[in-house]
Amino acid sequence: MTGEDAVQQANAYFDSGAFRQVLARRIVLQTESQRPDRDALLMQYLQQEIMPPLRALGFELHLYDNPEAANRPFLIAVRIEDPALPTLLTYGHGDVVFGDDDNWRSDLSPWQLHEEGDRWYGRGSADNKGQHSINLAALEQVFQARGGKLGFNCKLIFEMGEEIGSPGLAEICRRQRELLQADLFIASDGPRLNATQPTLFLGSRGSVNFRLSIHARDNAYHSGNWGGLLTNPGTQLANALAALVNQHGQLQVAALQPPALDEAMRAILRELTVGGQPDDPQIDEHWGEAGLTPSERLYGWNTLEVLAYQTGNPQRPMNAIPASATAVCQLRFVVGTDWQRLVEHLQAHLQAHGFDHVEVEWLHGTPATRLNPQDPLVHWALDIMQRTSGKKPALLPNLGGSLPNDVFADILGLPTLWVPHSYPACGQHGVNEHLLQSVAREGLQIMTRLFWDLGDNGVNVLAQRRREATR
Repeated sequence: MTGEDAVQQANAYFDSGAFRQVLARRIVLQTESQRPDRDALLMQYLQQEIMPPLRALGFELHLYDNPEAANRPFLIAVRIEDPALPTLLTYGHGDVVFGDDDNWRSDLSPWQLHEEGDRWYGRGSADNKGQHSINLAALEQVFQARGGKLGFNCKLIFEMGEEIGSPGLAEICRRQRELLQADLFIASDGPRLNATQPTLFLGSRGSVNFRLSIHARDNAYHSGNWGGLLTNPGTQLANALAALVNQHGQLQVAALQPPALDEAMRAILRELTVGGQPDDPQIDEHWGEAGLTPSERLYGWNTLEVLAYQTGNPQRPMNAIPASATAVCQLRFVVGTDWQRLVEHLQAHLQAHGFDHVEVEWLHGTPATRLNPQDPLVHWALDIMQRTSGKKPALLPNLGGSLPNDVFADILGLPTLWVPHSYPACGQHGVNEHLLQSVAREGLQIMTRLFWDLGDNGVNVLAQRRREATR
């Protein structure tokens, strides 16, 4: 058989309804990792839905307790056909966010796959059950088409705590570094640039959440008796925030800005059109860093967002000067940002603007990652995606959001390629989450061809990569 034969076989599998049946069965399992009463279901998902098909493909299976979060286990699966062949590592997560049953459309349930036109509704349909189900199905199609072989070595790691921040993922990868050794990483999560354009992204922006607070006094005081005599923390914190990000949404802290965009990166981002699709919000053209296009602002620059702000009691306001004010903010950043010294940089900037009484507290953060867009693996993947779909794929240097790519890129030291099978308006993390059948079918075609070609040409592509690395 050829790669094209394998793709046609995958089409027949999808069109038969078999993939839909698998996904429907997986959506039924209410794998909400935020809920302690779902512990048994999280293990059941691995044991019932992931382990049997991998065992049928000849994988050795290893279950591990989570070193940082009880009952949020990990599964590592390994199939070695020949040590001389390329070794792929892939990834998926079987947990989902809260179902939020009461707020879905009245005719929908988050725990039942519902078909409506091109949409398959259900919690996890897009994030991430649908996406890793596509990739597992592609492995199955290649295995069958090659008569019981993949043509490469394959390892998989599944987690059941991604939606609570992937606790233990970094540690389990450190502990099992040797078991997880590979030549490249390919996985699927997050959205495409849009529903119609296959997309490859090479990493993700990092993020740091932090809290700003002012505690002026222990009690609130009547605004008529003391107004103009006592400092107002709400007013002060609003002005402190304005010193960090101005009225146009532009980051004002020079020490937290990214390196300037070079022409090579601008050329990549110039090819991308952000927004403009049905259900997309209208982009505010005059918001964000001046002189940058929307794609440059989203994928090539840093943004500081105010996520929450409170002073006094907004639900029951009183005629009183509040005693304190608090804001929770987030910095989204690209590679090259001095993010680990964020607290130091914020404190210095606030002090320079007269806000030395503002407390800065680090909450949590993740690094930014980005594979070199000129890597031979990138050209290889883009070529296959275009030949398979007949469409020019979008290349994102990094996702605008964040995912645990630093574990694979930094801890395991792998070149990372992400091929998402969702789209921006999928309802991920919200109500009425759905997967588009058309995107899922095309995603299965692309992944089947990628895996087939890894068996045919992976040795040569990796050899080219090693040669270029030594220049």
